[in-house]
Amino acid sequence: MTILVIGACGQIGTELTMKLREIHGNDRIIAADIREGSEELMASGPFEILDAMNSSQVEDVCLHYEVEEVYLMAAMLSATGEKFPEKAWDLNMGSLFIILNLAKEKKINKIFWPSSIAVFGPTTPQVDTPQHTIMEPSTVYGISKQTGERWCEYYFNKYGVDVRSIRYPGLISWKTQPGGGTTDYAIDIFHKALNEKEYECFLEADTALPMMYMEDAIRATLEIMMAPKEHIKIRSSYNLSGMSFTPSQIAADITRHIPEFKIDYRPDFRQEIADSWPGSINDDRARKDWGWKHVYDLETTVETMLENLRSTTGSSIDKPTKF
Repeated sequence: MTILVIGACGQIGTELTMKLREIHGNDRIIAADIREGSEELMASGPFEILDAMNSSQVEDVCLHYEVEEVYLMAAMLSATGEKFPEKAWDLNMGSLFIILNLAKEKKINKIFWPSSIAVFGPTTPQVDTPQHTIMEPSTVYGISKQTGERWCEYYFNKYGVDVRSIRYPGLISWKTQPGGGTTDYAIDIFHKALNEKEYECFLEADTALPMMYMEDAIRATLEIMMAPKEHIKIRSSYNLSGMSFTPSQIAADITRHIPEFKIDYRPDFRQEIADSWPGSINDDRARKDWGWKHVYDLETTVETMLENLRSTTGSSIDKPTKF
């Protein structure tokens, strides 16, 4: 099986590509992006410079490598999308239609397309948000993802396209830099804590958001793609949950490891975006339909992030104080 990852240099795409190569073999996973990626990504297997909005380029790559599955990870995220709304819409929707139509024409067999908690809005139930609920997104990113969900389900029902999707919460990883999302404070805070011992947060202290450690997110992505077709009951997108916390809660856990760490709160335009999203997510359908289970909670995420970031600089992690 040959797999194409579009957006392979992004926050999720980089780690997803490396994991797929580990599982299927380096030569079977084609990484593609509009720019070159890390040295490890570029050296480990085939790479193509590819504009996700250029239908002929995308089709040529799929046919040349005889691609069977496509992971479409290219997107403009929430905070960046608010600065460039038309570009965000064009990229997020145009790239999806290209891949859906390739599958409709039987030129590829299976698609993974990520959605997001951004599909929800201020009228959505904020606690334990159910799979099926009110969805009135207030950002162009959320609007594009909600629209994409509807098109994915339509292409499945009308044309039998095997498209699978999960609604990612905020994702935390030590391997890649923040990618322009509202939840990216939960990555940046670790870098600032280690390097500067202080962090200025663009969200208020008590802003709870659903989050997930990247290793869990990658595993969920692979598990839904490997699940038997009959187990995938939802063809819009599955809720997915790992943990929920506030900036003050993650700061407190970091302080257990770095006692001198200080945090200051200066909310900006991203606060309004965060306020429109749920504080916690109900993912019972994913757990029931294809056996999803998360592994990382806040404590293990903080320990893992600090340990890995420190290892890249040759330092050893401080032992946390137990209260």
